[in-house]
Amino acid sequence: MKSIIKKSQIILNVVTVFTLLFLLSCSNTETSYYSDSSIIQAEFHDANSKTVLVAAHRGAHNGNFENSIASIKKAIELGVDIVELDVKTTKDGYLILMHDSKIDRTTTGKGKVEDLTFAEIRSYKLTGLYGRVSEETVPTFEEALNAIKGKIMVDIDMKTDNVKGMIEMVEKTGTNDDVFYFDNDYHQLDAIIKLNSSSKLMPRAYSYKMADSAIVRYAPPVIHIDPKFYTKEVSKLLRENNSRVWINSLGETDAHIRYGNGEEVLKTLIGKGANVIQTDEPEMLLQLLRMKGLHD
Repeated sequence: MKSIIKKSQIILNVVTVFTLLFLLSCSNTETSYYSDSSIIQAEFHDANSKTVLVAAHRGAHNGNFENSIASIKKAIELGVDIVELDVKTTKDGYLILMHDSKIDRTTTGKGKVEDLTFAEIRSYKLTGLYGRVSEETVPTFEEALNAIKGKIMVDIDMKTDNVKGMIEMVEKTGTNDDVFYFDNDYHQLDAIIKLNSSSKLMPRAYSYKMADSAIVRYAPPVIHIDPKFYTKEVSKLLRENNSRVWINSLGETDAHIRYGNGEEVLKTLIGKGANVIQTDEPEMLLQLLRMKGLHD
């Protein structure tokens, strides 16, 4: 009897080991797939692909810290397609990742970014919800670009008018193919194209007419639209002109995903043709899309 039990245990252990190895091999395959940004770029430029792309707002910052290197690496690990990062300029001209005009909310320091030197800002730690303090400091734009290079695409949300500095840093790091620039100020977008005509843009539109104008002006690969004029007609216009349709799932919409209403939310988000979704819940959204066969 004991020998039978022992043999059964051995068989169980062998099965368990093979199962774990199989799951690990699947995981490694997925990681290697998403560590090549050229695959994401091919999808990004195919406005009529069935794949719905996911953008992690300020990085995959749940359990991490927004606009941090850790949040970028987590987004890559999850298989996110795009990471959205905010770029500002310090008093002494350094480009850093920071959303707010002040560092108060996201670091252990205080003060306006434009009134502080890079060394001053760098002396503080990143902070998050519930008083959490990171070991990380505020990253530079260059550090962020080196972290994403060849692995994931980046939506650069320009919180600075230092267009020349951003273009120079993108060229220095060799990440021009990986990045695109977002702004609702078309003069800023014009300045980017003037400095580097191969740059990719994501203009924001607030109406059908504005979306049409953005297409004529830039022929962009993606346009950021708002729910107030999100219609099948708008999506059709964009897709026919090879522009992806970007929509946000932030705030209350993400909360519904968080609390188990993801399928209904997804119907609303993509029901009229949107095919890029920006979210604070990238992991949950990816799971939903994969279950629906909308994200390979």
